[in-house]
Amino acid sequence: MTGLELRPPEECRWDLVSLGEVMLRLDPGEGRIATARSFRVWEGGGEYNVARGLRRCFGLRTALVTALADNAVGRLLEDLLLQGGVELAHLGWAPYDGVGRTVRNGLNFTERGFGVRAALGVSDRGHTAASQLKPGDVDWERIFGTEGARWFHTGGIFCALAEGTAELAREAMEAARAHGTVVSYDLNYRPSLWQALGGPVRAADVNRGLVGLADVLIGNEEDYSAALGYDIEGADESLLELDLVAYARLLEQVVANYPRIAVAAATLRQASTATRNDWSAVCKTRTGFYEGPRLDDLEILDRVGGGDSFASGLVYGFLTGLDVDVALAYGVAHGALAMTTPGDTSTATLAEVERLIRGGSARVTR
Repeated sequence: MTGLELRPPEECRWDLVSLGEVMLRLDPGEGRIATARSFRVWEGGGEYNVARGLRRCFGLRTALVTALADNAVGRLLEDLLLQGGVELAHLGWAPYDGVGRTVRNGLNFTERGFGVRAALGVSDRGHTAASQLKPGDVDWERIFGTEGARWFHTGGIFCALAEGTAELAREAMEAARAHGTVVSYDLNYRPSLWQALGGPVRAADVNRGLVGLADVLIGNEEDYSAALGYDIEGADESLLELDLVAYARLLEQVVANYPRIAVAAATLRQASTATRNDWSAVCKTRTGFYEGPRLDDLEILDRVGGGDSFASGLVYGFLTGLDVDVALAYGVAHGALAMTTPGDTSTATLAEVERLIRGGSARVTR
């Protein structure tokens, strides 16, 4: 049991609403950013990816709160978002100044990596429309009161963009709680975003102030250390070789320190190369500790977005009333499948997720 109290679906227009930035991802395929002559484009953003996964794979009703600069790049992003199926009723458009001195759309150049060559991300997201969102810009009463939402999701990426975005996330989380909406927060620590803002110390300060408003907390090995400042017993420098006892103690400590948190989950991956890693997850509730299924030596095509797809699978399980261990299995399976296709977002189907949960093989399906 999770202890989560969900609003009835018939009372709400949305199953989940996400708050976050969406960038245009430029992917050189098998090549390198520094030598590429062509790029394939995708849309992506940590908080958005969760909403998209719930819509496209799991068929739930999701919406996105964000902003874009009103130019051709912004309209390209809008076109990609429309293909993703997430409702854009709360997408704001910022007037473009013709150059991008005051407002622009974020770009994310990403190499997938291969073998011993690690994946590489280069963000170009200063002065973006979403980073300039601040308290008072969004009508949360309309979203959570008039329309109704069962679940609200945001995270550490959006809150690292600017002081105003962290304050807006707090405003949203408080409004959601006031209307009985479950709140999830993905720590999603990104060193590059905090580099000029105070590093891990500032990240922990901001995140600690917001985590206390969450019902569900999600992260990976590094997030709980860098984003919250916890020392993880038994961790090496890469934080990739932790035993389950260490994770159980870590998540138990988190839940004990934040009385509102009903569920704390962590994805576990140990990468042997850029294209192979072990993959699993664990979860702590107020009443127990749960281990997800483990996929050893998982082959990876594109690892970006795997954690977000884990989150959407886990949230789907909770929204549909599944037991904690089953919800955890949906998260692990969906995250694994998302890493088998290019782009930040999942293209998996519910049937594929459930087949993997049942132990289905990779033999051709005819």
